[in-house]
Amino acid sequence: MTDVLNELVELLALERLEENLFRGQSQDLGWGRVFGGQVLGQALSAAAQTVPEGRFAHSLHSYFLRPGAANKPIVYDVDRIRDGGSFATRRVVAIQNGKAIFNMSASFQVLEDGFDHQAAMPEVAGPEGLPSEQELAIRIKDVIPESMRERAVADRPIELRTVEPYNPLRPKARGPKRQVWSRASGALPDDPALHQYLLAYASDFQFVGTSMQPHGVSWLTPGMQVASLDHSMWFHRPFRMDEWLLHDIESPSASGSRGLVRGAYYTADGVLVASTAQEGLIRDRR
Repeated sequence: MTDVLNELVELLALERLEENLFRGQSQDLGWGRVFGGQVLGQALSAAAQTVPEGRFAHSLHSYFLRPGAANKPIVYDVDRIRDGGSFATRRVVAIQNGKAIFNMSASFQVLEDGFDHQAAMPEVAGPEGLPSEQELAIRIKDVIPESMRERAVADRPIELRTVEPYNPLRPKARGPKRQVWSRASGALPDDPALHQYLLAYASDFQFVGTSMQPHGVSWLTPGMQVASLDHSMWFHRPFRMDEWLLHDIESPSASGSRGLVRGAYYTADGVLVASTAQEGLIRDRR
């Protein structure tokens, strides 16, 4: 496991303060506020640590309520809503400076057999030979804002490779589709819960930006106010975050300064392992 990946795993592991109360440290990715995927991953980690053994997340639904400060820890308060025979439900509220910044409902289930079908994986280029997000940043580092430059070119715990790379500093109008390969930057333990909240963390990268592509803008375009409003995930089948996963993303709609995106995660051999959805604020203040 690389140093940066180990730091991320520790960041998502959390400190237990009480039976249902956890504290997580924050990570500054150079944006001045907490990355939404961090709060999402930490909240799922907190919930997972309160469910009976042998139950794993099958869905989560969440809202981002306030921006989080990247220089302060976050407290996660878990409400044990229900423990049934095969399902368990949890509600998590993330608190910073005495105010709720995020809430999430998550459901967990024991492993069961049942009917099985899935959508087909799209035919796209594999990750081999595609430049990583870090490599692309190094190519344009001279024009990256100084406040973000160091983070942009640094080693990353999750490697991202976009099938059709783009430059967020000089975006060009294109269709509302994006495909991104992702993989942890080193081997991980055999803990299914860990792989789930690492995927939750990674799922917020390059997501809502897909809804801005038809309009030739990005989150770095001057005058754009961009923020995640909500985030939902469904976990269908087992997977590993230290093996390549394809996030196939589309944006069916943008209106009212909001963009909707939907995604599907596939393994390299075409198994559908998770589905995602998010609505984000894409306000043009120009």
